[in-house]
Amino acid sequence: MQHVTSPSSLDALGWDDHLANTFAPYHETHIPARVIRSDRGGSLVVETGDGHDRARLPARFRRLDPTELPTVGDWVALGSDRIDGDRTVEAVLPRRSAIIRQAPKDRAADAQVLAANVDVALIVVALDQDLNLRRLDRYLALAWSSGANPVVVLTKADRCADVDSVVAEVELATLGVPVLALSGLTGEGVELLDPYLVPGQTAVLLGMSGAGKSTLANRLIGTDALATQAVRDDGRGRHTTTHRELMLLPGGALLIDTPGLRELALWDAGDGMASTFNDVEELAASCRFADCRHESEPGCAVNAAIADGVLDADRLDSYQKLERELAFQARKQDARLQKAETDRWKQIHRSMRAYYADKGR
Repeated sequence: MQHVTSPSSLDALGWDDHLANTFAPYHETHIPARVIRSDRGGSLVVETGDGHDRARLPARFRRLDPTELPTVGDWVALGSDRIDGDRTVEAVLPRRSAIIRQAPKDRAADAQVLAANVDVALIVVALDQDLNLRRLDRYLALAWSSGANPVVVLTKADRCADVDSVVAEVELATLGVPVLALSGLTGEGVELLDPYLVPGQTAVLLGMSGAGKSTLANRLIGTDALATQAVRDDGRGRHTTTHRELMLLPGGALLIDTPGLRELALWDAGDGMASTFNDVEELAASCRFADCRHESEPGCAVNAAIADGVLDADRLDSYQKLERELAFQARKQDARLQKAETDRWKQIHRSMRAYYADKGR
């Protein structure tokens, strides 16, 4: 594993007074560190400000909700004990943001935290591939719900004949989210990212495989630290980044590169839907019926806007699809919590029966 730059202090990693206050209960016996890489099997690489170290999770972490497990970007308290040379993570400090998606179908967990304590989510879309605004809606909802500020980055501008028209189309569909066009390969337009890469703050690269995330990361780092491969003949990207890793850029900002996401199912969009589809929700507030489904109901302001050409019908379709997906996900989570509570009470009743059976002997 190649680490690009080792910061000389925790401040360079984004440490501040708020984090110092939350770490106060541990400061006498523990060491603060930031997770900079997460490997398979729960092994973590952390940065303490004095250098890189490895850490692992005690067995009790297995009982936690998967969204509470430490991931890249998290701040943790490390104990003094070591297991096979690795430090132990005793606690995860409260996050200010977390990018959480529904875990892929081949994962045992229900949810997966892609990155934590992120300030800016750089949503990377390749200009040499078909523009899918509906997929972009998903990424925007994910970013807004995380607590990070989204920025759409259109890469491979050197391979697009009419960049300006694509930028205008994306700006129209993203409701004020910054849209930048650049080329990670040639460096054209990369300086447009400067206002969003602030020293001590963290940005994350999100997007499909083949979008050019690793090429852009290498350009920002100034070295070929991350492996890249050409897109396949069928237009689909190759997975070059196999893990998530936090890196310090020469200008002082922190960057998390992530593997390409073949699928992106939302976990809990929260306010992310309102921010992503502000136009739809503003129209819906004017519908005659509060529970209007925007189908054939009389007085539907959303359908009226579509008929007048003010709102794209595809945008409503995208909104409704994500709403249905989130409602289904919420029902699944409720069922899981109800089952866990039922199992807990069954265990309590078994213990009580065993206790009174022993007393009666």
